[in-house]
Amino acid sequence: MNVALADQWRLLDLQALDTRIDQLAHRRRTLPETATIAELGVRRDQVRDLLVAAETEDSDIAREQTKAEADVDQVRQRADRDQKRLDAGQVSSPKELEILQHEIASLAKRQGDLEDAVLEIMERREAAQARIAELTAERDQIAADLERTEAALAAATAEIDAETEKLGGERATLAGGLPGELVALYEKVRASSNGLGAAALRRGRCEGCRMELSTTDLNKVRATPEDEVVRCEECRRILVRVADSGL
Repeated sequence: MNVALADQWRLLDLQALDTRIDQLAHRRRTLPETATIAELGVRRDQVRDLLVAAETEDSDIAREQTKAEADVDQVRQRADRDQKRLDAGQVSSPKELEILQHEIASLAKRQGDLEDAVLEIMERREAAQARIAELTAERDQIAADLERTEAALAAATAEIDAETEKLGGERATLAGGLPGELVALYEKVRASSNGLGAAALRRGRCEGCRMELSTTDLNKVRATPEDEVVRCEECRRILVRVADSGL
């Protein structure tokens, strides 16, 4: 393929634009905000599940507390009735009196045990509610962090997209001014060479694969007309001769 050396130099400009566009695409894919959002999303889901569990536990403890307090009230009411009977002198039989006094004492002990149980339940519920408050605060903080990070990601993405669009316009103009067969070869090589289709020959080294050309290869390039497109024998990229090629 024969192409004016000036067009080959412009091919290096095209490669520079493509490299920058590829770098922007990589940057867009690897923005730190993306990873942060993913991590926050995982933690948000974890906190949501923990919060549901904590609220369920609190609800269960609340029912347990209601039942325990009802048991205390039942025993208290029964003890009050017995005490009123005793105070009113409604029991005349010594045997009945002894039984009633024993029952009042038993109820007092039962009431004390139940009240202790209520206190223990209340402590457990207080701990559950403290956990709910802690998880709710964390959930709200995660939501705020997500909102802030998503805004930062949108801003960074918009900036990258704007620059990519600008460079894309420059690339289209530049590629449109180059010979079609040269651009076609360049695109084919670039697709199979990690995005690098053309490289400068500088000081006897291919800047694509970074390999020094052998004396034989250098002599071969030296003997090739300047308008003939040459390829690196090592990486097969288009090799563009520049002022300091070392020829």
